Amino acid sequence: MGLVSTIEWTNSTWNPLIGCTKYSDGCKNCYADRIAMMMQSQGMRGYENGFKLTLRPERLDIPLHWKKPRWIFVDSMCDLFHEDVPLEYIQKVFAIMHRADWHNYQILTKRAERMRELSAHLDWAPHIWPGVTIESEKYISRLEDLKAIKAKHKWLSLEPLLTRLPRLDLTGIDWVVACGESGRNARPMELDWVREIRDFTHEQGKAFYFKQMSEYGCYGNAPPPLIDGKLYQEFPEFETKEPSLF
Repeated sequence: MGLVSTIEWTNSTWNPLIGCTKYSDGCKNCYADRIAMMMQSQGMRGYENGFKLTLRPERLDIPLHWKKPRWIFVDSMCDLFHEDVPLEYIQKVFAIMHRADWHNYQILTKRAERMRELSAHLDWAPHIWPGVTIESEKYISRLEDLKAIKAKHKWLSLEPLLTRLPRLDLTGIDWVVACGESGRNARPMELDWVREIRDFTHEQGKAFYFKQMSEYGCYGNAPPPLIDGKLYQEFPEFETKEPSLF
């Protein structure tokens, strides 16, 4: 499915796959799981399997029909590097990203080791941005897997932020997004953790985007994402181009 996104740091979502399995601590209250099960209960086309991993090849060509350049979040309802997604299918997703190369694509995974293992079989053009989730200090090793990928642009999603993080070496990283957990069972996040991330991100000359506070204790009404009264929702520099004829 291709949708205009309600995620503030992207324009659209594109889901040539649906469904996943929980992988690490950040998955406990997975928003995509909740949405998929709701869609299934409503009889929504494409969600017949609920949150079971399902390839949706009929959705592969969606970006080709969007003529105006967009930021596209790839697989907001899945993890492209899930262990059960065949390399051949991942390559088909990349082939579409290369054909519709007037867009910028944001790929995000918790399965950083598999992304690193497969990266030699994938063409990381400048408009394809790999990223990893680091939700706590326990998963900092994902950053090294990301750095090993030969892509021009890379980014981090510190979401849902569950612990304080030490100063991260952001060499080769363009963008850092931080966010508290959403939903009824959201876990707490301390604003001081976000301040520290903002500080070391800016000290290293990188763009910082603070999406939201945790909804812990205030479901559906999280406080505004302000740090000392200021909004930090910065975007990195990126290239755009006009659509190709096809």
